Amino acid sequence: MCVPRVLVGKRSDIQEGKFTSVTVGGKEILVANIQGSYFATGNICTHEGAELHEGELHDKQLICPWHGAKWDLTTGQLIWFQELLESIGSYRIVIEGDTLFVDI
Repeated sequence: MCVPRVLVGKRSDIQEGKFTSVTVGGKEILVANIQGSYFATGNICTHEGAELHEGELHDKQLICPWHGAKWDLTTGQLIWFQELLESIGSYRIVIEGDTLFVDI
C-alpha cells in the first residue's frame, strides 16, 4: 500500500518552538518544530473543532485556543481537559535535505 506523501515546506521555514498548518484533501495537519525535531498531528481539536494552529505552544504542549484542552504534539494525545477527548492523531514526518514531507 502506498502512503500519500505531502510537501509541507522547508525545515528552515518552521523555527524551533513554532508550527505551521497544511490542508490536504480536506484534512488539516499541524506540523511543529519541537527542540529541533518535527512532529505532525491533526490541526482540529476534537472537542468543538477549533483550529489548533491558532493556539499556544509550550514545549511539546499545544493549548487549544477555544477551551484550553492541552495536547501533546509529539503523540497527538490529550494531556488535559475536563472531559476525555479523542486523539487528534499523528502523522509521520519525512525529511529530505531541508524539505519536510508528511505521510498521510
